[in-house]
Amino acid sequence: MVVGLEVLVGGLRLKHPVMVGSGVLGDKPELIERLVKEGDPSAVVTKTLTKYRREGYLPPIIVELGCDSYLNAVGLANPGIEVVNDLVSVGLRYGIPVVVSIAGSSIDEFVELGIKAELGKASAIELNLSCPHVKGLGAELGRDPQTTYEVVRNVKSVVKIPVWVKLGPWDNVVEVASKSLSAGANALVLINTLRGMKIDIYSRKPILTARVGGLSGKALHPVAVRVIYEVYKELKCDIVGVGGVLNHETAIELILAGAKAVQVVSALIKNPPTVIKEIVNSISNYMNEIDIKDIKQLVGAVTHD
Repeated sequence: MVVGLEVLVGGLRLKHPVMVGSGVLGDKPELIERLVKEGDPSAVVTKTLTKYRREGYLPPIIVELGCDSYLNAVGLANPGIEVVNDLVSVGLRYGIPVVVSIAGSSIDEFVELGIKAELGKASAIELNLSCPHVKGLGAELGRDPQTTYEVVRNVKSVVKIPVWVKLGPWDNVVEVASKSLSAGANALVLINTLRGMKIDIYSRKPILTARVGGLSGKALHPVAVRVIYEVYKELKCDIVGVGGVLNHETAIELILAGAKAVQVVSALIKNPPTVIKEIVNSISNYMNEIDIKDIKQLVGAVTHD
């Protein structure tokens, strides 16, 4: 049986539900090209870009916790929004949508970045309103429902391309998600990392130079499943799931909870880009096994009995 993997999420038509998420490999054109050629993702999200170049934190910036889980505090290191054309052009050359992730310190800065992303031919914009470890950016803005509403509304008022909003695993995430949608967000990206810390018991100091980092990978996955489930149950909106997608089982869990597409990040730390193809092929095999002809039949299909 030939299964249908094409999805329409947040204003973008994707050939299958597996994207590359913002993070480890999305800040250099040559790395994006390798991802696209070897992994064949449905879309790529750039590393989060800010108005100016950011150096980020000094090493160590990532701690491996075992069991495919990580704690990282990169500090939103990036070359700045001026490289957006170089990053997007790679995707356009291969016919792959490139979603540009942006983070600003104010509403006006988000608006400026959104305009530059659209001028750079971005397929969509991902508003990073949930970075857990950078002062003045990310979660400090996104935790507040009204601030989130104003950021989304103002960016939507100046761009025509889809706007996605990336939120964290907060207690009020359903409220913030609702305000994002009412402001015009085309999709929600759920979730960002969870704040955590790792201490060296001999030096008695935090291992990360930033002290606090974001928990990602396998340990974050059950939280992502729960947040997506709760938001989809309440709002029935377009969701892109991210958090511990390491194989087809973890991808399908997020889809059953309510995600139309998923983003892969942690799986690319230890595996070559071909892991994306493996996940897509395994999703297809799973659908054949359970006699499901279209991926849309799985979205939010978790039973509530």
